[in-house]
Amino acid sequence: MESTKIQSQMLNGLSHPGVCFRMYTEDEARKIGVVGWVKNTSKGTVTGQVQGPEEKVNSMMSWLSKVGSPSSRIDRTNFSNEKTISQLDYSNFSIRY
Repeated sequence: MESTKIQSQMLNGLSHPGVCFRMYTEDEARKIGVVGWVKNTSKGTVTGQVQGPEEKVNSMMSWLSKVGSPSSRIDRTNFSNEKTISQLDYSNFSIRY
């Protein structure tokens, strides 16, 4: 039986912008096996969307909340618009500009 696919929007508040957070996020997403995107905001935070099997999305959400890039300090991570989806909207994980 195929696992349930979910999506979640993410907003990550970082104390130290410019620490390659997007690059490390893209790399971790590919390792875990989720799809979606990540980008910097004009407010110095990072936003994005993660899609995939529920257990993999949960792993990515944990990484985004607790680990991040080696030089980042994560002040807060908010996830919203979590919902079950019937199919993935993306074929990979990418950095948006």
